[in-house]
Amino acid sequence: MAETATFAEIIDGDVFKYYADGEWKKSSSGKSVPIINPTTRNTHFKVQACTQEEVNRIVESAKTAQKSWAKTPLWKRAELLHKAAAILKEHKAPIAECLVKEIAKPAKDAVTEVVRSGDLVSYCAEEGVRILGEGKFLVSDSFPGNERTKYCLTSKIPLGVVLAIPPFNYPVNLAVSKIAPALIAGNSLVLKPPTQGAVAALHMVHCFHLAGFPKGVISCVTGKGSEIGDFLTMHPGVNCISFTGGDTGIAISKKAGMIPLQMELGGKDACIVLEDADLDLAAANILKGGFSYSGQRCTAVKVVLVMESVADTLVEKVNAKVAKLTVGPPEDDCDITPVVTESSANFIEGLVMDAKQKGATFCQEYRREGNLIWPLLLDKIRPDMRIAWEEPFGPVMPVIRINSVEEGIHHCNASNFGLQGCIFTRDINKAILISNAMETGTVQINSAPARGPDHFPFQGLKDSGIGSQGITNSINMMTKIKSTVINLPSPSYTMG
Repeated sequence: MAETATFAEIIDGDVFKYYADGEWKKSSSGKSVPIINPTTRNTHFKVQACTQEEVNRIVESAKTAQKSWAKTPLWKRAELLHKAAAILKEHKAPIAECLVKEIAKPAKDAVTEVVRSGDLVSYCAEEGVRILGEGKFLVSDSFPGNERTKYCLTSKIPLGVVLAIPPFNYPVNLAVSKIAPALIAGNSLVLKPPTQGAVAALHMVHCFHLAGFPKGVISCVTGKGSEIGDFLTMHPGVNCISFTGGDTGIAISKKAGMIPLQMELGGKDACIVLEDADLDLAAANILKGGFSYSGQRCTAVKVVLVMESVADTLVEKVNAKVAKLTVGPPEDDCDITPVVTESSANFIEGLVMDAKQKGATFCQEYRREGNLIWPLLLDKIRPDMRIAWEEPFGPVMPVIRINSVEEGIHHCNASNFGLQGCIFTRDINKAILISNAMETGTVQINSAPARGPDHFPFQGLKDSGIGSQGITNSINMMTKIKSTVINLPSPSYTMG
């Protein structure tokens, strides 16, 4: 793994270094941050606890490097990204192993995340060359009262220093989804990885180092959020923040200065199942959407809203599938693995106990060992139960029985979240009408919510976020428009 020759320089003893100025460094703090293995609940890795002064130097270095990087030809930026993508995929095994140990991601899914990340970087390189290689030419006489005496040339230019903060559940993929658009657009980038997932992210950054990116163009700072979190997000040298996570994003948005923000926060993604739905299809997608990676996904199905007339049948079908899920360590590629932290498990348990106290129907017996929670389907959930509204981020699926489509839409829209939702019906006209009524960034018809493919737009409404992601949208968001106006002494019209 990290001890292999390729990654030998990123670790010192048992503590992983941080990355700045094209070098792997130890923090002057002399302190480290432990990373707890969710399965063993013991310290598995340690990373540097960087200081605010080190953050200052990193941002200053990024600011200087960006000026040169912005002058690097677009084809050269793309070439380096393609190279990084190839190296990332070449070293998928050790990076995936980090994901298994740090965040208990099933082994097969961990490899998929790394390969997907390499594909994202390559696609971004191609898309960047296409959209950044074009500008606009405007003429003044298209606006009333003007002669053709002005030519306006517009192009997309970089913002400067982009701060990227990915979440624990996709610490590689949701890092490169910010890194690649920033770099192809001519920005420099500072990465603050999540604590759980930091070592996988450091391995990924080393792939960019090996690809030959200039010093300071990409940096990775690790440390305690309580010490460097606000310092980073409020740093005057940061020109853009791209964040994926939970409530912390709302706090960042309130504190950040007058800079562009890209925020993808939580979700309470509702699955509305109508009477005419293919119930086998719905059940399969509820299982996949609700329980893959133990429900620790912002786009997981978080509540099922099913018409009363088909509720018994649907619950029976989902229940049969839940019984077949394997539970255990991520190394064994189990369907359900430990949730990321003990505090997460405690929170999930609190939601379950609240539902039990208020009379929910348990389709399975609640079972927990450490951070490992067995999959649980909760039927006949009522709006007065916490789990009807709160995001469990775990393998627990609440089912609410509804008597009308309007009731389902009302519940969906009453949430403070608005990330994604899904509808199961054979009536496409009805599906479109419901989709239009749902206050969410994306609605999936006859499939579970999902982020991707990675070039699709991805956005949330209300407390689920600001702005839109997806490769093209991220490139555009990390640039601004520059106009140059040529003023002519007299009107000039091109003749055919």
